[in-house]
Amino acid sequence: MSTTRATFNLTATALLIGVSIAIPLFMPKIAIEPMSFTLASHVAIFIAMFISPAMAVAVVLGATVGFFFSGLPLVVMLRAASHIFFALAGSYYIAKHSEVLNSPRDTHIFSFALALIHAIGEMIVVSFFYFGGSYQEHNFFRVVILLVGLGSIVHSMIDYEIAWVVFQGLSRQKSLASYIRK
Repeated sequence: MSTTRATFNLTATALLIGVSIAIPLFMPKIAIEPMSFTLASHVAIFIAMFISPAMAVAVVLGATVGFFFSGLPLVVMLRAASHIFFALAGSYYIAKHSEVLNSPRDTHIFSFALALIHAIGEMIVVSFFYFGGSYQEHNFFRVVILLVGLGSIVHSMIDYEIAWVVFQGLSRQKSLASYIRK
């Protein structure tokens, strides 16, 4: 890897980690325990995922730290940590099939597949808390399947679309195009 490419990756990673830490601290959120919906909380992760697996991992860890600092419950922080699964799966898929980012139809299908992985990871985390007694006063189907599962799918796909639009704009910039995989 060239020095210029390494500098770009380091700088982009640092910026995206900064954004991923700041978003849970400052963006509006809707909290319906054990779920919280924070506007644009996955955008930095998706952009990092579009660039490289290592960057995606670093940004997921940064987002997890951001949720820790935000003062939300432990279950929310652990849900943020579970993003490592969809971020790695998506990033490795893009590494082999980068054309998925160039077709609106293909990227919507890809977004839905990632949202399913995302939702399953979060449902597993919340299930541990549910069966551990934290949320048993609520209906499992309503809390884990509908609120967390379906909610994660919708939230993930919205944030993916925001990230994809931003990424498309960045990849058209001549000064950045050679550093961003397409």
